This record gives sequence, C-alpha cells and structure tokens, in this order.
Amino acid sequence: MFFRPVGGSPTARELTTPGNALRRPNFNQRSNWAKTVTKMGLKSLHFHDLRHAGNILASKAGMSTKDLMARMGHDDMRAALIYQRATSDADERIAERLSALVDEHRNGPRSAADDDDGPAGRAG
Repeated sequence: MFFRPVGGSPTARELTTPGNALRRPNFNQRSNWAKTVTKMGLKSLHFHDLRHAGNILASKAGMSTKDLMARMGHDDMRAALIYQRATSDADERIAERLSALVDEHRNGPRSAADDDDGPAGRAG
C-alpha cells in the first residue's frame, strides 16, 4: 500500500496499491491494513472508522442530511442522521444566535454605527 500526494499538498494523501483496484473482498490483504495502521501507531483503527469520522466532520461543517445521504450513497435518511448528532459546537452556535435574536427583539436591529458609542451610549 502506498500513500501518494493529492491536490498538490505534501500532507494530503490517498491510499493506493499497484495493480487492480481495491475492493471490499481484497482490501485488507492488498492494503496490508493491519500492518500499516500498526506502523502508524493506530493499531485499533478500522477502515470504516475513516468513513465515520469523515461523515461526522462533514456534518459539523454544515452538510445537510440530503448532502450526507448523497455522500454515503444511502436512500434512507436514518443512516445520515447518525452523523448529525448534537455537539457542543452546535449548542454554542445555537445559544449565540438565540441571544442575538432576543437582543434584536428587545433593542431593535443593531447597525454598525451603534457599536462602541462610549460608556453612556453617546459618542464622546
């Protein structure tokens, strides 16, 4: 198994092997997966863990359920929903946006001119 650079980046890598394409039945044998991940210090890493991690990160980056379904090749949204679990990041974004909406409702919309007008709200 080889890691070849992709996208012109020296750190972006893609798994390749000489010869035939990797397929599910021959993947472990042709890729030497166990030997490779052990050498990398990731002995307990399973190939499916990469798919899981990639889809969680895609979800956190804002992909919709429909986008995740297309990415994973699923017709049923239940599988995509597994990756869209609640995170503390999402909780924080929601709380910040709700606070902003409450402030806007109480005070009216803020404009750039309203920022930093001094201690009593007056320029000066």
